[in-house]
Amino acid sequence: MSTLRKIALALVIIGAINWGLIGLFRFDLVSAIFGGQTAGLSRLIYTLVGLSGLICLSYFFDREEADESERYTSPVIDEETGVRPNYGTEFAEDPDLDLNFNPSKNLYDNEEE
Repeated sequence: MSTLRKIALALVIIGAINWGLIGLFRFDLVSAIFGGQTAGLSRLIYTLVGLSGLICLSYFFDREEADESERYTSPVIDEETGVRPNYGTEFAEDPDLDLNFNPSKNLYDNEEE
């Protein structure tokens, strides 16, 4: 996650907390700290929170950070052996480990016949 996205996410969280305080207690924390809603610094904070919300919209369209279900359903192949691991349960069919550890077994089987 880039630094800009981390800052944007922090500002969105601050904005969400501020909106929660407004909704629950009619208390605007940003305006109380920075001198009212029309004060320049308050307007700057509101603007930054709004821009941060637009930046955080990109999280919905980000393919790098796939959700958990999508991450674990994609086929995984071990780069060293080139074999797809079998995470079967005790109820599944046993894997043929001889083929995994001796890929040339088929060559020997064909010579015997």
